[in-house]
Amino acid sequence: MRFIYEKRKLSNKRYMKKEITFNKIVGDDGHLVSPVLKNGCKNYLIDIDGTITDDVPNEEPERMSVVMPYQGSVETLNKWYEEGHVITFFTSRTEEVREITETWLNKHGFKYHGLLMEKPRGGNYHWVDNHIVKGTRYEGKWADLVREERTIEVFPS
Repeated sequence: MRFIYEKRKLSNKRYMKKEITFNKIVGDDGHLVSPVLKNGCKNYLIDIDGTITDDVPNEEPERMSVVMPYQGSVETLNKWYEEGHVITFFTSRTEEVREITETWLNKHGFKYHGLLMEKPRGGNYHWVDNHIVKGTRYEGKWADLVREERTIEVFPS
């Protein structure tokens, strides 16, 4: 299965297309189930405020266009994009500031596949899904990820 993700065209920017290949999976009952990315490909959901730039609340949209990306954020995310990973920004920003956000991302050269707005505010996220979910808290430095063992909450066996 192949899907092509496309960013919207903004001003004189060109469309950026990136093909993503999914593995087709048939369940025990013979029906298709949700597709899965090919082996080794990650589906990164990246926050914006406080993660790739200063934490700007929705109540101060005038600041969103003038903040600068955090050092290393553009380079790291673009490297992951070029390696074939899926980059989707997932932000608590509202739909009212989508154009400001897309313009800012493009101005600073971020390569990405999607932008999801209206993430619930307040943090302390706990994601429950039928697919593997991994979480990484941004703590002030962009670089390649390293492996460490941590204790997590899971459903009982």
